[in-house]
Amino acid sequence: MAITSLLLSLLVFSSRCASAVLPDRKSEQLPLVIWHGLGDQYDADGMQEVSELAEEVNPNTFVYVIRLDEDGGADRTASFFGNLTLQVEQVCQDLASHPILSTAPAINALGFSQGGQFLRAYIERCNSPKVASLVTFGSQHNGISEFKNCGATDWLCKGATALLRGNRWSEFLQSRVVPAQYYRDPEDLENYLEFSNFLASVNNERDTKNTTYRENLIDLERFVMYVFADDTTVVPKETGWFSEVNSTTKEVTKLQDRSIYKEDWLGLRHLDERNKLEFRTTPGEHMRLDRESLTEAFKQYFGPSKLKRSELSVQGEL
Repeated sequence: MAITSLLLSLLVFSSRCASAVLPDRKSEQLPLVIWHGLGDQYDADGMQEVSELAEEVNPNTFVYVIRLDEDGGADRTASFFGNLTLQVEQVCQDLASHPILSTAPAINALGFSQGGQFLRAYIERCNSPKVASLVTFGSQHNGISEFKNCGATDWLCKGATALLRGNRWSEFLQSRVVPAQYYRDPEDLENYLEFSNFLASVNNERDTKNTTYRENLIDLERFVMYVFADDTTVVPKETGWFSEVNSTTKEVTKLQDRSIYKEDWLGLRHLDERNKLEFRTTPGEHMRLDRESLTEAFKQYFGPSKLKRSELSVQGEL
C-alpha cells in the first residue's frame, strides 16, 4: 500500500509539472531578446538574418525579437506612433509571461537604435526576466536634438515628422509620437524636464529620483554602447554614450563630466568603476552594420553565461 501511494503521488506530481520547463543541464547559453529601431519591424528579413547569426555564433541561443503587434506592419507603425510608457509596460508583460524567457535564469538584450533606450527602460522598470548583458547600437540614450529625414515614400515617417514640427512638448505629441518622447534639447531643459513623457523619467533627471532604476541597472553584468563613427541620422551621435552636445557650439560633454554620472542617478558610475560599462565605436553610417561587427559583438558579449539553467527549480504543486 505504501508503494502504491508513493507511485500515485509521483504520478500526480508529474502531471502537475508536465508543462514546466525542465532544467537543461547541458546548456549555459542565455536567450537573446532584440528590440528593433524606428521604421523597422520584428518579422523583417534583416531581423531574421540577425537572429540566425546569433544562433550561428552561439549555438543553442533562443532568440526573441520584441514586437508590439503580431502583424508586422502594425509593429512598424508602433515604432512611430504610441505611448512609450504603455509600450514598455506591454513588453514587460510579454517577456514575463513568455514560456521560455520567463523560465531562463536571465536573458541577454540587444537594442538597435531607439530599441536600445527602450530595453534600458525595460531593465529599469521591471527587469523580469532579468537582463545579464545589454548591448546597444546607435541608440539615443541622451535623446536627440533633431529629427531624422524620411525616405521619399516613407509616409509613416513623413506623418510623424509633420506632427513634430508642431509643439513637441504638447501632451498630444508626448503621448502619441515616439521620437518626441526621447527629444532632448540641452538649451530647453526646463520644458524637457516638465513635459517629457519618457526620457526625462528613464534617465532619472527630475528632482525626485527613482531608486529602483539604479538598483536594476547596476545588476547588469555588462552594459555596452556602440556609436556609429559616421552617423548623421542620429543628432547628436554622441548620445549613444550618454554624452551631451551643445546645440550651438557643438561642444561635447562626456558622460563622466555630467551630473548623471557624478551623482550616479542611474548607476552608470557604479558600472564603470567595476569595468562593466563599455564605450565602443563601429564603422559606418547609422545602422549600417556588417556581419563581422555583429559576429564580434555576439562572441564577446553574448557567449555562454555563468548562470546555468540547472540552478532553476521546477515550479509545481505537491
